[in-house]
Amino acid sequence: MNRSVALVASLALGLVVVAAVAQTKPGAAQAAAPAAGGDAVLRAAILKAVPGSVIDSVKPSLIPGYREVAIGGRVVYVSTDGRYLLQGSLIELSSRENLTAVSEGALRRGVLDAVPRDRRIIFAPAKPKYRVTVFTDIDCSYCRKMHTQIAGYNKAGISIEYLFFPRAGIGSESFTKAINVWCATDRRKALTDAKADRPVARKTCANPITMDYALGRKIGVDGTPAVYAPDGTQLGGYLAPDEMLARLERQNGKPVASK
Repeated sequence: MNRSVALVASLALGLVVVAAVAQTKPGAAQAAAPAAGGDAVLRAAILKAVPGSVIDSVKPSLIPGYREVAIGGRVVYVSTDGRYLLQGSLIELSSRENLTAVSEGALRRGVLDAVPRDRRIIFAPAKPKYRVTVFTDIDCSYCRKMHTQIAGYNKAGISIEYLFFPRAGIGSESFTKAINVWCATDRRKALTDAKADRPVARKTCANPITMDYALGRKIGVDGTPAVYAPDGTQLGGYLAPDEMLARLERQNGKPVASK
């Protein structure tokens, strides 16, 4: 979980984390308008509780008396008077749809769509059916396991598009390895070699590793691999090729063939 959200929910405001349940569909009557002073009161309360928090957006909520607030790629619900915060999944009972996940996915999609393809290391089939964004760390075991199955993802029609998220942080050994990969003449080969513990020449050049890491933190990456579907939904961490395809097909409303 993003640290800002965790601090707001658990420490600064001292609130009990709850899951809110609504039966009103999106597009129906919205919650009551913000109290006098508008969203300024709500924003001030959050910033007082956790100075330096980045509030990405404040929108109408389906919960009466609350606003939907995006902080660091996560969605929470804050009362219009700035006194209470609800953290958890807002579920529409009739459809069982997680409306919080939908909102968070939309936030991530906008951020991820803004990352140009030339800032990614891409392993793709000739005609991909799906493109997924994967935040990866060269040294994490499940990232390495995933990369050994690149041919399987591509055979399933999935394009794997890597961004770097060195879990140990900026300046770490994993961070340096990511720079070496990015600065290599053949980045795809260098990434494959690095994940297999084969030597990659040390190089420096203009690189996006710091930007990738900051982007991951912004959208709430807290482990690697972190796999995101085209709509911004987090599919999970490591997923085998057939499981990833099944989730993408299910998300697209396609029947998943049984084995």
